[in-house]
Amino acid sequence: MIRAATVADVPEIRSMIRELAAYERAAEQARATEEQLRTALFGEHPAARVLIAEDDDTGAIAGFALWFPRFSTWTGTRGMHLEDLYVRPHTRGAGHGRDLLAALAQICRESGFERFEWVVLDWNEPAIAFYQSLGAELLEEWRVCRLTGGPLEELAARAPVAGSRAL
Repeated sequence: MIRAATVADVPEIRSMIRELAAYERAAEQARATEEQLRTALFGEHPAARVLIAEDDDTGAIAGFALWFPRFSTWTGTRGMHLEDLYVRPHTRGAGHGRDLLAALAQICRESGFERFEWVVLDWNEPAIAFYQSLGAELLEEWRVCRLTGGPLEELAARAPVAGSRAL
């Protein structure tokens, strides 16, 4: 079963985020607290949404998908960015990942989103093969850029209008 997450799911969502980070060889980077997730997902202005996959036989949480809307200046339309898709190892192969992606595709269709995009680590061959089996195109000419820590602070210090706030 696929369902929308509730605030009661936050501890399990946090646990799965940490499991995913460990799998992606970056456990030390998964620092989000339950309170941060509660605010980000269920606060006054949610930053993202989450779907939960439950095992039909046991009712246990098998996985999750965390996503948020995005906008394309080229198409002039909204789209979906999938930040995390995770299915617990002992439940893999039962269709939970496919069902989560299908539910997200349905949200895209219902919302008029033209694009459904996410990133995958280049070494994660099982995930790449899975995504390609669903018809996903890997955009190899695009690279993810990231500023964090010192470089982010240094660039922010160069802002022409100190204290401006876009949000």
